[in-house]
Amino acid sequence: MPYADGHRAETKGKIVRSARRLFNQHGFDNVSIAQIMAGASLTHGGFYSYFNSKSDLYTEVLGCFFTDPNWKNCWKGVEVDLASADVGPQVIRAYLSRQHFEDVENSCPMAALPSYVARSGKSTKRAFETVFNAMVKVLERGSVENGAPRRITAQATAALCVGGMVVARAIEDRALADELRDSCMTVALKLGGWLTSSKSKNGKSRRARRLGAAAR
Repeated sequence: MPYADGHRAETKGKIVRSARRLFNQHGFDNVSIAQIMAGASLTHGGFYSYFNSKSDLYTEVLGCFFTDPNWKNCWKGVEVDLASADVGPQVIRAYLSRQHFEDVENSCPMAALPSYVARSGKSTKRAFETVFNAMVKVLERGSVENGAPRRITAQATAALCVGGMVVARAIEDRALADELRDSCMTVALKLGGWLTSSKSKNGKSRRARRLGAAAR
């Protein structure tokens, strides 16, 4: 009996989602193809009908809400409208949010597995580059030229968000990790020109507090 239309795409999606969760949680080298297929409720033998290797699968796993619309509801309580004129601060808030910090399984792979990408081949690095460039383009929209071209500012902001999350997760002290995320968020908002000059008593702008409230 032939499979229904869309079956192949649905099955491939299950494999990718299973791999993303397992890679993010355990690391690329510590996850087997058998575990990935079991996580997708599929048999081991079917893997090679969709991918040539585990590394080939990883290039599919590399994605985030900048390139995959299904990511928009992954982190509970965090919403990003990529069509919004105010998308820049939304992305910063989402990326450095408490929800993203805690939800390791559904992490953006740029923050979860950068060390593996650094020692991988060209195809994996290109996949990582695609996601990073997509993030930069989103941040570039609506940012203000504060003495530097918008693309340069957007690149620095994206690197601050990704790097900030990587370091925060590597810190044992949760209070310090939260403080680091808040610091990165404030600086990132300032870089993009989204931090207003209206100061509150504690030195933060009212808008910055509003943008960061949902992320803590």
